[in-house]
Amino acid sequence: MKFKYLIYITIIGFLFSCKPEVDEFSLSSGSADFSTYVSIGNSLTAGYASGSLFRSGQESSYPSILAMQFQKAGGGNFVQPLMEGEFGILPGKLKLGYSTDCLGTTSLAPVPDQGQLDAIAPIGYTVNNMGVPGAKSFHLLAPGYGSLAGVPLGLANPYYARFASSEQATVIGDAIAMAPTFYSLWIGNNDVLGYATSGGVGDTITGINTFAYALNTIITAMNATGAKGVIANIPDVTAIPFFTTVPYNALVLTQQAQVDALNAAYGPLGITFNLGQNGLIIADANAPAGLRQIKSNELVLLTVPQDSIKCAGWGSQVPIPDQYVLTETEINNVQNAVSAYNSTISQLASQFGLAHVDMNGKMNDLKNGLVYNGETFTSTFVTGNSFSLDGVHLTPKGYALVANFFIEAINQKFGATLPTANLVEYPANELP
Repeated sequence: MKFKYLIYITIIGFLFSCKPEVDEFSLSSGSADFSTYVSIGNSLTAGYASGSLFRSGQESSYPSILAMQFQKAGGGNFVQPLMEGEFGILPGKLKLGYSTDCLGTTSLAPVPDQGQLDAIAPIGYTVNNMGVPGAKSFHLLAPGYGSLAGVPLGLANPYYARFASSEQATVIGDAIAMAPTFYSLWIGNNDVLGYATSGGVGDTITGINTFAYALNTIITAMNATGAKGVIANIPDVTAIPFFTTVPYNALVLTQQAQVDALNAAYGPLGITFNLGQNGLIIADANAPAGLRQIKSNELVLLTVPQDSIKCAGWGSQVPIPDQYVLTETEINNVQNAVSAYNSTISQLASQFGLAHVDMNGKMNDLKNGLVYNGETFTSTFVTGNSFSLDGVHLTPKGYALVANFFIEAINQKFGATLPTANLVEYPANELP
């Protein structure tokens, strides 16, 4: 018996002696220095989600997640301009709730989430996260963009006004004042997004020369500090749920009498209808009678009033207004701009020795479903894990995924061994 116990003890001792030494894996910053990290960008950098910038969203911003991973390899403190509460400084936050439509059908959908807003007032301390919701590339260079006095006049950005160092400060000037050793830059989405989300009528696309000048100036200034950095390119904004959730053929006809009536009305224009799904009727100033049927490759915006389609004849008796549709020409305008921007970003990344994140390619992967560390991400609205309830910005889980894309690029460029974030720790859209 003693011999048998001796065998057991010997086996156990052997197993413990063969246990891998976890400490042998050394986390390293490689040739980068993360001791003072500054993030520069727009709402995607700030942690904006579900129509607002609020505290818990900021805490799950991709720079905040990056900074936590940086701290495992010598990174320092990372300060954000945190909101006091969960509703931000401007109304518009959404939550999942139950909504009843004009037909009396109740379903789960994004609904307004109302609560106490924070005051638009200076926070009184310097920050590392300089993501400014609404900022375009050239805004980062504009003196007075964070002027508190200019906010009520529509001349300044209320988000930057909270942490700008002075009335005439610039975002880049404040970033340089932090004496960064490393920075991330993700800017340019808003240079096309405002045009796209307004159906091509409420904003203009930033010209490529202006964009290239702004980006070159920003990177030149940041690199002059001696900091190394990482830059991400611009996703195709037309691939996000804001543009892909409402189908072009959302006009569903269930009665032959409806079909006959519409064919009689639109027949002279060469438009025909059938039982089942049909392309919507949209306004188009260049078409005969100022209207036409939407093409299968054109996009209906998420903001289109659904009750107007269901009960007010929008898309059939009444053309859907232009601001709710992105036409083929407008889509081409957006995609051409994004392509030109990304070419510039790639060139500057190479010229200045920056790590480069192909966010355009990564986000396109979501169309078909992307499996990352065992979790599936898609661009499906609400349920795809990736996008928040506004159809544009990301969920905490989506921001964690983006942080990991940044980490992969940083590790590859600078020889770092940063661990990726654990996606399980971050939620997607919360159910009521």
